[in-house]
Amino acid sequence: MHFEIERRDIRNSRWAPTTAPTTLASGEVLLTLERAALTSNNVSYALSGDMLDYWGFFPTEPAWGRLPVMGFGVVTKSAHPEVAVGGRYFGFFPLADHHVVAARSTAGGFSDAAPWREKHAAAYRNFDLAQPTPHDDALLIFRGLFITSFLLEDFLREHHHFGAEQVVVLSASSKTAIALAHCLRTSSKVNVVGLTSTRNTSFTDSLGEYHQVLSYDQIAALDSRPAVVVDMSGNMQMLAQVYAALGANIKHCASVGATHWDAPRHGVTLPDPRPQFFFAPSQLSKRGKELGREVLNQRITEALDVFVASTDAWLQIQRSVGSAAIGELYGAIVRGDTQPNEGNSISF
Repeated sequence: MHFEIERRDIRNSRWAPTTAPTTLASGEVLLTLERAALTSNNVSYALSGDMLDYWGFFPTEPAWGRLPVMGFGVVTKSAHPEVAVGGRYFGFFPLADHHVVAARSTAGGFSDAAPWREKHAAAYRNFDLAQPTPHDDALLIFRGLFITSFLLEDFLREHHHFGAEQVVVLSASSKTAIALAHCLRTSSKVNVVGLTSTRNTSFTDSLGEYHQVLSYDQIAALDSRPAVVVDMSGNMQMLAQVYAALGANIKHCASVGATHWDAPRHGVTLPDPRPQFFFAPSQLSKRGKELGREVLNQRITEALDVFVASTDAWLQIQRSVGSAAIGELYGAIVRGDTQPNEGNSISF
């Protein structure tokens, strides 16, 4: 079975009945999803499914989309000479109990060589051999979003933070924002300010990753000094308040996510510099060519390990098992009914 989302209204979902094939074509691999992470990041995939072609990863009926999730899968059948049954791989899967891949061998495992996948970044097509670790759930929850945060910090540092003295982050209690704050504190000499809802200010401040945490109704209290704004909320009205408070002090605005996905997006005109969408795979490709992919991957892995270890103090793993529980969890995430200290791991 495959979990599918209505493309015109991501609040609507269904389980489409599908079955694993009994035979495979030459070069194909059948994987069973062992576990995956389900976070607000996946909601962002759904929202930008058409713009960034996330719906093109795993095609289905035109009105519906199969949600990509980061997970571990085990090879249960193989018609590829270099991919053994029983191998465990990390990669992007459809939210489904099985997945068939037209495999092409890589240094770390294999990639999806299906014709419709060729246009997608390698980071979305690769399946890397992965041995079990005690932190598997946390790695699933954070690996994908941490790479975005790591690369955004790298991008900002590469551009000398556009001359800014502070980075103001909207939706500061989101996991991508927390990871970004961690990377900024570790590698950049800028003040990191988090904006979040009143109910999440205490939690966000307790993390120790931000130099200052303000609630959205305190936006007017932002320091009037040169700033980079990172919008992970997608809330244009909230962002307009930040622009009003900081004015000409805004040197760059990066648009990353949409945790407030249902907030009105029309009727708001922002002055320059207008938000620029940050697409992590582009920075990944650029830095991979400059540094060498092995060097870059090693830097990301080392930084991720440090960050994941730091989350032991606050991350509470919640496990949802079975299609009914997974569907309920997806609905809760879309509605914003989850807690910022929760990390959700799903399995069948």
